[in-house]
Formats: sequence, structure tokens, C-alpha cells
Amino acid sequence: MKAVILIPARLDSSRLEKKMLADLCGEPLIVRTWRQALKSRLAERVVVATDSPEIAAVLEERGAEVVMTSREASCGTERIAEAARQIGGDVFLNLQGDEPLISPENIDLALEPFFLAHPPDCSTLVFPFQSDDAAQIEDPHVVKVVMDSKGYALYFSRCPIPFRRNKLSTTTYYRHIGLYAFKAEVLVKFAGLQPSMLEEAESLEQLRLLENGFRIQCIKTLIDNPGVNTVEDLELVRRIISEASSC
Repeated sequence: MKAVILIPARLDSSRLEKKMLADLCGEPLIVRTWRQALKSRLAERVVVATDSPEIAAVLEERGAEVVMTSREASCGTERIAEAARQIGGDVFLNLQGDEPLISPENIDLALEPFFLAHPPDCSTLVFPFQSDDAAQIEDPHVVKVVMDSKGYALYFSRCPIPFRRNKLSTTTYYRHIGLYAFKAEVLVKFAGLQPSMLEEAESLEQLRLLENGFRIQCIKTLIDNPGVNTVEDLELVRRIISEASSC
């Protein structure tokens, strides 16, 4: 079983200009994400998939393996599918390039089901909200997920799900952590599908899998690593890295 981490990275970003190259205590954001991925004990290889020569140059001068992809990819998963066809493997983990603090334990948690007798089509991670996280539950930038009794995803949304019609009910909300592991054949099939209605409505690519009958196993974790989507996120991660390294 050969597991490969693929990190899609594009230079353009709607909310944060040239996010992948943002400085984090002396190193570009994408470089820190790549270094964290190298700490996985289950992945044999870490490859960055990008259409940007500027990103590629920054990574290659530090020894990273880079695959150049086309500009036509409509989402990160399509970009890693293009890279996967070039490099080969049994399982591919899609790690977003804007996760410079990603825990290697979380990476391996997502990969572990593929080393069992009956691997899922796809796996991902979820984190339980705390009781005082009402603002995040309402935040459309924070993706929520509901699961069935066996831990498979029923739906992902930017809205609070489930909706609490009964305010007295005990309801656990889960935040989606955006890394996915795929069987190689599932990744290839995904990339060949047209963007789906729900995917376009929510701007969430994983809904394309659910709409086409694939099952996503959700694995609970208590390790929380903030990613970088906004300027505020970037400043938070800078503070965390600065405090840890005294740079």
C-alpha cells in the first residue's frame, strides 16, 4: 500500500493575495505545509501540485518534489488527480497548501483506514465544536458536517447543520477539517465528474462525491490546527509560530 500526500497550491487567492507565498517567520506558507507533511509516518512521498512557476521555484530550491499541473483545474482535487496520474500510487491524501500547522498525527489518522481490510472510498477528519463555539457554527467560512451512525458523511454545509428546531435537544456539531484521502481509482473517477449542483451552491467540492454515490468516512480528532483563509488567520498563525520558535 503506497500512500502519497499531494498538496495542491495555486498563486491566486480570492481572499488573500499570493497566500501560498505569505511569510511565516522567514519561510513561505506553502513551504511550512510541505515540511509538516514530511513528518507523516504512513506516507511514502510528498508532492506539491501547482500551476505556478513562482511557487515551484520556491519549493524546489528547498528540495521539495513538485509536479506542474494545468490552469484548467476547477478545484484542488482535480489538480491532485492530474498530478496522481503522473506519479502513481494506491492512496492519495489531499492536503491543502494553506495548512502550515497541520499535525502529522491528523494526516496519519486520515490514512489509517486504507491500511485495513475494507478501506473506504474516501476519508476525512472532523472536530467537535465546543459548547461556546456558537460564532463558528454560524460562520459560513467554517464548514460543518453531519454523519450517519457509522461515521459516514451525510452532508457538508456552510450553514449550521443540523438545524435545532428543538432548542432543548442535545446536539453535537462537527467542523470539517479539509484534508481527504482517496483510493486511487476513486480520485480518478472524481476528477472525471462534472461539478455538481450542491457543490456549486455551497462551493464545497466534496459534495460532488456524495451526489455521485461515493461514501466519505469521517474520523473524529481532538487535534485542532488553524489553517489560513483570511488576513486574520494569517496573523494568528504567525503569532503561534513566533511564540513556538521565538523568531
